[in-house]
Amino acid sequence: MTLPVPSPAATVRRDIPQPSRSEGIWGSDALAEMIRSLDIPYVCLNPGSSFRGLHDSLVNHLGNEKPQMLLCLHEEHAVAMAHGYAKVTGKPLGAIVHSNVGLMHATMAIYDIWCDRLPVVIMGATGPVDAARRRPWIDWLHTAQDQGALVRHYTKWDCQPASVGASYEALLRAKQIAETAPPGPTYVCFDAAMQEQKLDAIPPLPDASRYAPPPTTYPDPKLVDQALALLKGAKNPMILMGRATRDKAAWDRRVQLAETLNAKVLTDLKTGAAFPTDHPLHLAPPGVFLSGDTGALLKQADVVLSLDWVDLAGTLKQGWGNAPVGCKVIQVSVDQYIHNGWSMDHQGLPPADIYLACGIEPVVEELLARLDVKPASDYTPAEWAKPAAAADGSISIHALAATLKDVVGDDDICLMRLPLGWAGDMWHFRHPLDYLGGDGGGGIGSGPGMSVGSALALKDTGRLPVSILGDGDFMMGNAGLWTAANAGIPMLIITANNRSFFNDEVHQERVAKERGRPVENRWIGQRIDDPAPDLAMMARAQGLKGVGPVTDPGSLADVLREAIAAVREGAAVVVDVHVTAGYSPSMAAGMTRSHDE
Repeated sequence: MTLPVPSPAATVRRDIPQPSRSEGIWGSDALAEMIRSLDIPYVCLNPGSSFRGLHDSLVNHLGNEKPQMLLCLHEEHAVAMAHGYAKVTGKPLGAIVHSNVGLMHATMAIYDIWCDRLPVVIMGATGPVDAARRRPWIDWLHTAQDQGALVRHYTKWDCQPASVGASYEALLRAKQIAETAPPGPTYVCFDAAMQEQKLDAIPPLPDASRYAPPPTTYPDPKLVDQALALLKGAKNPMILMGRATRDKAAWDRRVQLAETLNAKVLTDLKTGAAFPTDHPLHLAPPGVFLSGDTGALLKQADVVLSLDWVDLAGTLKQGWGNAPVGCKVIQVSVDQYIHNGWSMDHQGLPPADIYLACGIEPVVEELLARLDVKPASDYTPAEWAKPAAAADGSISIHALAATLKDVVGDDDICLMRLPLGWAGDMWHFRHPLDYLGGDGGGGIGSGPGMSVGSALALKDTGRLPVSILGDGDFMMGNAGLWTAANAGIPMLIITANNRSFFNDEVHQERVAKERGRPVENRWIGQRIDDPAPDLAMMARAQGLKGVGPVTDPGSLADVLREAIAAVREGAAVVVDVHVTAGYSPSMAAGMTRSHDE
């Protein structure tokens, strides 16, 4: 299935006479040409006067092509869209935000990208640095002494260049650093006055191909030999498959490695699909936290190979508690290069008997080169569990997942986002694009914008783009969906609507039990009801197809079938499904764990 390609909502007028280049060339024209040379196909933006010069250049100088503008209703959604695109492609989009106020809007989405270790080039602007050139009142409000300081703790690099030539270098460096492992967001802030400076000619553009990021580093052969000796001598090796690319060949190599070593495997819902979950070596359903049984299985391992696993220390603790970790640990990650002292996103410090500071793909390749690789097995996939109907006639998230699976059948689908109530046994992942992972930083409200960006990136893959979002996430970010309608990006959003900020209900229940207080009051200040927001109407108000609320389990399959047909015709569709509130036991226990546990 090939979905329609997004197109500009407005066609640039080319029939209007344009001034010759000798009569009308501006600083922002040069910036626009430099951005084009970086091979960034789209820029996501909410407009602002601080970059009005650049906006004009993207439209009237470049013709709104390469890059094409994608208009967003909020800077947070613009950055989230770029994040979602990078989750599929591993490549950066541009996101443009308006001065200090737009950057403040975008901060949470930037933090999500930082925590998710993905590349995005964020561009912004400031009122004229030269105070004598500032317009009264508004330019002063929109000028900051050090604008990049707003996001410096969770970007890899930022710059405020003072000339066109310096801007060329800043953009080249921003993309190079964003894509250098471990990838992350970068920020470049342009002076409004510099954008509107008249030029005699476009300064010569550097050859962007000469400023590519460095190739991934390969591990020390001696350390690889040591790691291989541990793995071959292990009686019960285990591989923790963490952050990985969406590359199918790399996926196949990971499967080969596990099969050759006969190593058990765990994966995680915080990150995208990294290994087939229905493979006999995959020990347990993926989750955000380990279940008690999975922690016990981890404790049986005598060698653990961690392939850029998120929170290795916390995961090992779920196996061994406060006792020393009783296995050999091989850590493969470059994540340490990005850690700083402001955020604790680096998680706990894990023990590592062998530390390979490089990307996971080179290590997998080097290990396979030293092994007698077994041919790929033709294993029998696990059977699907059919959920029992709820006694009260409601729709559980498990039933929603099973119904969606029945409706899509054998069609390729990408689950772009999943809600907190999702459990790993609800859906098997058999391809790197089956599931894209979480938001990175726990930023509620990111789901809609990230889904639009991911759906944009999936347009040529033949996959049906589907996100299942919690109602809180949907309502905080639903204005991000307008861009899908405006730019013609087909996608399906299903809201698992439990009419509550249920995560906090679970927290309040835990506190009430610990204090001997009534758990019946846990819902106060949490329920999103009385009145219940009409989520489908929110979608229709923005030009999407909105359906629901769906409350009858018997009608759900037909509703989803019609919605998917509409997506295949090019529509962006939201289906609001009222679901029973509930988490898997491991999720409920992990989210509400005592601070002393």
